[in-house]
Amino acid sequence: MAGLKDVLCTAILISLLLPAVAEEIPVYTIADTTGDWGYPSPYLHYSRGPGYVRMSFIFDTLVWKDQNGFVPALAESWEYLEGENAYLFNLNPNVKWHDGEPFTANDVVFTINYIKDHPYQWVDSSIVDRAEKIDDHTVKIYLAKPYAPFLDQVAGTLPILPEHIYSDVTNPEDFQDPKALTGTGPFKLVDYDKAQGTYLYEANEDYYQGAPKVKQLKFVKLSSEMSGPALKRGEVDATAVPPEVADELRGSFVVLEGAHDWLAKLMINHKKEPFSDVRFRQALAYAIDREKLVEIAQRGYGVPASPGLFAPDSEWCNPDVEQYEHDPEKAGDLLKEMGYVKKGDFFEKDGNTLEVELLVTSSNERAGEIIKNDLEEAGIKVNMRSVDSKTLDNAVNEWNFDLALSGHGGMGGDPEILNRIIGEGYTFCSDRYIVNQTLNDLLDQEVAEMNPDRRKQIVKEIQLVYSQQLPSLPLYYPESFWAHNGKVDLYYTKRGIANGIPIPLNKLLFAK
Repeated sequence: MAGLKDVLCTAILISLLLPAVAEEIPVYTIADTTGDWGYPSPYLHYSRGPGYVRMSFIFDTLVWKDQNGFVPALAESWEYLEGENAYLFNLNPNVKWHDGEPFTANDVVFTINYIKDHPYQWVDSSIVDRAEKIDDHTVKIYLAKPYAPFLDQVAGTLPILPEHIYSDVTNPEDFQDPKALTGTGPFKLVDYDKAQGTYLYEANEDYYQGAPKVKQLKFVKLSSEMSGPALKRGEVDATAVPPEVADELRGSFVVLEGAHDWLAKLMINHKKEPFSDVRFRQALAYAIDREKLVEIAQRGYGVPASPGLFAPDSEWCNPDVEQYEHDPEKAGDLLKEMGYVKKGDFFEKDGNTLEVELLVTSSNERAGEIIKNDLEEAGIKVNMRSVDSKTLDNAVNEWNFDLALSGHGGMGGDPEILNRIIGEGYTFCSDRYIVNQTLNDLLDQEVAEMNPDRRKQIVKEIQLVYSQQLPSLPLYYPESFWAHNGKVDLYYTKRGIANGIPIPLNKLLFAK
């Protein structure tokens, strides 16, 4: 008996010491209010965060991030070679493409060369000078110049393509063959319904980090009003929810509150008069009551934005920027400096009423109404027009607008986001403001500065100049909430998925 007892005790001890085996989840369903975010290939997904996330389940990058920071992905390890201004990546030798072909350094070199001829919307290919194969599982990537956020913005964002498939693809934006979805990631696409806005993925059982614990991953389209009830009925496992619904679900479900990583802002067409005059843009800032926007449009669930872009609780925020407290009288004084004269309710110049068009979407019409009322109280007549989000993004991209209520995530990621949303790196949510040389120089210095303390100081200087120039007007940071049933322990990725996406759907959650 003593021997049997010893065996049992030993077995129990071993079971306690062994790592827990992740419980398999047959199907995990996520609700999304928009639904369609494009075909989830690198060149066809829609260029907002949810589109990238859909693609990321299929394609891997050299490195990735979890809730604590960078972790290995296609590369097992890496190092920065300062003398060569290059990164050396040691690749995982066990990786295979979904079709069974081995992944090698050739695929990395091919991808770097490919995006120079076929730009990928999320990565600036000019950052990289060249990629060099050392052997089948080692690659060296030379930078064109010192670039502090390389791991975040390139190695951790660029999906690596299969050379044996994409080498014959001359127009990747038109490549919607199933082969276009041959990745190395933890999931494969089974079904995509553009009209219904649904996605169905199945686990890649040969995934090099182990077979995913979630066997099928589903995205379904549901309105924000229906998402909470669907979670309660067990029809979905996770969903973004309105703040009031989040309050109701606490206790019965896990509720995650996001950081202030998403920025709502007023896009301004600074290429044409009167918006090209900095005084007019400052007048807009004084005219709009950002506190009221949060209190009414966000029902108190948010924080007024800093004119320097970063939220007050961000590690990068400069608290010393001009705040433009609500002051319609100051707005009027600036308009008078520009030669406008108040006649009746509105300002005029040369017999023409000062009149602007404001584009909004159905999701932010309430905020649009507040902005319209504020501007009209300050003497600027506003015609508000509601369009769908893609129409608004296209209008901004083509400079076919006056003012547009828009926004984007990424403010919790690397401060390189400033280069993309101020300079010409983005389209629909970028100011593309290049007329101020001081600002241009600071943006160049910021990404090239490898010393963290000096870099932080440059970021503060950028915010000072930006808050004076106001190529767009930061409005508020909404508070965001996700609720889930606990089957998967959702978390927010440190500094956001890839280059800063503030969505708690990191693919590692469903794979490990």
